[in-house]
Amino acid sequence: MRQSSSNKIETTDRVFLFSPSGGEGRDTVAVGLLKSLSKRHPLVSFFQPLFRQNGLLPLLSASMDELYLEAGREEEHAGVKEEEYYTNEPLMRRAIVTKFYTSPAIKKADFALVVGSDYSKVAHPNRMNTDAALSADLQCPVLLSVSGEERSAFEIAESIKACARTVQEKGSKILGAFVSPCREGIEEKVRLELVDLSIPVWFIGKVKGKENLRQKAEAYFEAYQKGVNEEELFQALSRPFTAPVTPACFQYSLIRRASERKKTIVLPEGSEERVLRAANYVLSHDAVDIILLGEEKYIRRRAENINLSFISKAKILSMDDGPLKEKLEEEMKKALPTCSDEQIGELIKDCSYFGTMLVKTGIADGMVSGAVHPTAQTVRPALRIIRTRPGSEIVSGSMLMCMQEHVDIYADVAIVPNPTPAQLSIIASQTCKTARMVGIDPIVGFLSYSTLGSGKGKDVDMVKEAVEDFSSLHPKAPFVGPIQFDAAFSPQVAKLKAPNNPFAGRVSAYICPDLDSGNILYKAVERTGGAIAIGPVLQGLNKPVNDLSRGSTMWDIVNTIAITALSCEEEDNE
Repeated sequence: MRQSSSNKIETTDRVFLFSPSGGEGRDTVAVGLLKSLSKRHPLVSFFQPLFRQNGLLPLLSASMDELYLEAGREEEHAGVKEEEYYTNEPLMRRAIVTKFYTSPAIKKADFALVVGSDYSKVAHPNRMNTDAALSADLQCPVLLSVSGEERSAFEIAESIKACARTVQEKGSKILGAFVSPCREGIEEKVRLELVDLSIPVWFIGKVKGKENLRQKAEAYFEAYQKGVNEEELFQALSRPFTAPVTPACFQYSLIRRASERKKTIVLPEGSEERVLRAANYVLSHDAVDIILLGEEKYIRRRAENINLSFISKAKILSMDDGPLKEKLEEEMKKALPTCSDEQIGELIKDCSYFGTMLVKTGIADGMVSGAVHPTAQTVRPALRIIRTRPGSEIVSGSMLMCMQEHVDIYADVAIVPNPTPAQLSIIASQTCKTARMVGIDPIVGFLSYSTLGSGKGKDVDMVKEAVEDFSSLHPKAPFVGPIQFDAAFSPQVAKLKAPNNPFAGRVSAYICPDLDSGNILYKAVERTGGAIAIGPVLQGLNKPVNDLSRGSTMWDIVNTIAITALSCEEEDNE
């Protein structure tokens, strides 16, 4: 699992209680865990990502000394309704992550118990996968609860193993398992069946029903105490856990970090619906200040028609504003001294040039464009007016690739067709800076059809020269190359192809030898590997300007706005 510890969203310690069947057995474990954790931690809270009306939350509330759900505080402990979740799963996963990390009850707690879905008689075939995915989204290790009722030791063990595989596939980790309820005399047989899994297993008997919620909670805890060794439980909870970084988690971290030091981002395509929706989202999270270019009456009316209430917080600038236009023209003459007044007058009519000049003059900190216009229309003004940073002769484009459980970065995917060895080294340096900015610890892999001398040819020699140049400039940086993609990506392949290299199989920053390979690579991984591609992020400019694909979704634009805001912070720190 490759990801940076800096992508772990800092909040309370937590664990996810995962059950393939739910019901009274799972509820017994949930109540018992809350009470056990309360003995060890000053303030314990709970959260249910997917909930149903009259489900588990009232019981969890009743099990605590304080009635958490009094005075309208239910929302602090609840994600989204289960029936809403499957109408738009990607959106709901983002909503759950946001609700969890912004919940006052969770933020002030020392430990959080996250409990999976309530289960009804109407089975949902994806529910187990959903809970496993949410445990990874919330960066929680997992405790399992499986029913042992009317099951053999083999059947119980197979259920635990199946759940463990599902959780691992989604990027999280099993710390232990409860069998609840379970008949007596089967414990050792189950443990023998699970010897290869190397996790503790606890067994809880059946609880006699109680009507009152508090009575029920007390009965559940009594049964839990009889079957669970609390010291063994706390030892399990202290096992090392590398938090996965899922797309939902990563995207939330971008917004959160951007909001910590708000910047002003100009969106030249201010009347486009996707742009408006993205602006509304980041404004609703108070992540950045937004400038929209366009006619204010038209933009306000359009936002109102599609219920974008937070657009009222945006600043809207007309390109026909006489005093502003005149000011920008005067500054553009300084930036482009070879252009005539007539040429300057024509250029300022282009929204990309207008937006770029807002960045140049400091009215905006950065710009995001390209949802409507081609890449050249965004990049050309930036190259002419913003220009490259001192010591950086080129601009390159990196792509953040959100895999299921980690985030990688690929470059160059957008700008330089056939880089020289020196340029490839610069691209690697720029990409490392971008990676650190978004919370990825860069381990650089210079890609080739050869792994550490296994192949020959001028293309391999070019990559070797780039590696030597990068090594001389960054002697302490972790890197490997030339290396094939499989040896860079897979620890198993790395053992065969690069057995003595400490970085093979662990690469997080993939440097492609040319634009053809970079563009093909990221699109192939995106389309066939199910990755979410964020970018391209333009690297090497004096101030941040980022391009969008004309096929960008609202979420693509949201992510690019956040990254642009973070790039502004990077500029401030230099």
